[in-house]
Amino acid sequence: MLNYRALITATLLVFAFNWTNANQVFVDSIEQDTVASSNHRNIFKKFLDYMGDNDNKDLETKGLRFSALGGPYYNTDVKFGVALVGCATYRVKGCDSSVQPSNTSAFGTISTAGFWTLGIDGTTFMPEDKSRLNYTVAVGYSPRNFWGIGYDNAINDSLKTKLRQNNIKIETEYIVRILPNFYVGPSLLWNYNKAKDIDKMFLLDGMDMTVRNYGIGFTLQYDTRDLYTNASRGVYVYLNTMFNPKFLWNKYDFTSIKFNTSYYHTAWKGAVIAGEITTNFNIGNPSWASMALFGNNNTMRGYYKGQFRDKHMTTAQVELRQHVWRRNGLVLWAGFGKVFHDWDSFKAHTLPNYGIGYRWEFRRKMNIRLDLGFGAHGSSGFTFSMNEAF
Repeated sequence: MLNYRALITATLLVFAFNWTNANQVFVDSIEQDTVASSNHRNIFKKFLDYMGDNDNKDLETKGLRFSALGGPYYNTDVKFGVALVGCATYRVKGCDSSVQPSNTSAFGTISTAGFWTLGIDGTTFMPEDKSRLNYTVAVGYSPRNFWGIGYDNAINDSLKTKLRQNNIKIETEYIVRILPNFYVGPSLLWNYNKAKDIDKMFLLDGMDMTVRNYGIGFTLQYDTRDLYTNASRGVYVYLNTMFNPKFLWNKYDFTSIKFNTSYYHTAWKGAVIAGEITTNFNIGNPSWASMALFGNNNTMRGYYKGQFRDKHMTTAQVELRQHVWRRNGLVLWAGFGKVFHDWDSFKAHTLPNYGIGYRWEFRRKMNIRLDLGFGAHGSSGFTFSMNEAF
């Protein structure tokens, strides 16, 4: 059941976002007729200038532009919380305006359910876009529900138990352009997971409660998007193969293959149609912490993260993004997905996903998004995040 407190939170967020837009008009009219107290006016005007900085002036003259935003949020998984997100847009030395700006996002969250996360991720574009560096560093604590592994377990609420999970993840890849829009390069991964206070140990299928993964692999990428954080046209294809062999100190040796492709098309004025297909295959012996998971900020929004988990996963979604007025926009999406461990289980079950979202452009081509997603078996949830889902 959808928690009505979530609707109240969403309403407050939308009101806060539009309050800034409305006050921009209000202040503009005051400036024409009156002169306010200088100190108060300067503080207020600086705030509006900060929120209304839609050009690239700082980026072109200083090579760096930083933005920060914080506030309350609600998510079905983590309940009420506070999030702080900082985003730096920059160009490294030697990059001109023909190269997309690099982007780094730092984030921190804490919730009433005990969840907390700290992390940073981003992409750095090198001069002439000859190479790119992608990276993610995150640490967190999750007192989440756990159903075990497989579709049948996930829909059996009598199996649901608590699992307190500590996680650290460091992942990076350096890709080099070898053909127009085509990149290839090495990738590295270190992942640490520790489970504790789990009541139903049999759901771990005899696996260790503490697992570490040391991975080495390669990435292939084809990218014609006009802007990777908020594309309006182009194609994106991503393939990552990560090897986790025993000689790299892995107790659970397996190979993960992740494939992602998306397409963006400007349909009419202010409207973008975006489509995405993702797959995650784990060949070998992955641990409970390395299984493919349903439900996150980007795919299968509205599902409880980790309720549906298995060796393999595939999802597809189509999204309509429509600019409405000034900084405001709306999003509609629909899709489906599967979690499975073999061909029979792949054919047996399909999980739907659909939802509606609100977008507020707090910087040029950079959105704050609030999504309400729905799925099977009563799944629903809010997502509050930065930039588009894909």
